[in-house]
Amino acid sequence: MKTAVSLPDDVFRRAERLAKRQHKSRSRLYADALAEYVQRHDADWITQRLNEVAADVDTSIDPFVEASALDVLKRERW
Repeated sequence: MKTAVSLPDDVFRRAERLAKRQHKSRSRLYADALAEYVQRHDADWITQRLNEVAADVDTSIDPFVEASALDVLKRERW
C-alpha cells in the first residue's frame, strides 16, 4: 500500500541517516517503525507481554510476611 505522509524536516533527516546506517530503504524503515509503534500501543499486545512477565515472577507469599500481616490484622480494631 502506498501512502503519503508529512514529516518535520528534522525527523526526516534523522530517519534518512538511520535508514542508511541500517542499509534499509526509507519505505522499509518507515514500515518497520510503524509496525513497532502499532504493536506497542495495542492493548492486547501489552496485556500479553505483561502476562508473560508475570508468569516468570514468583508470587508466593513469604511465610514471615504472611505471619506478620496476619498479626497486624488481628490487632487491628475493625
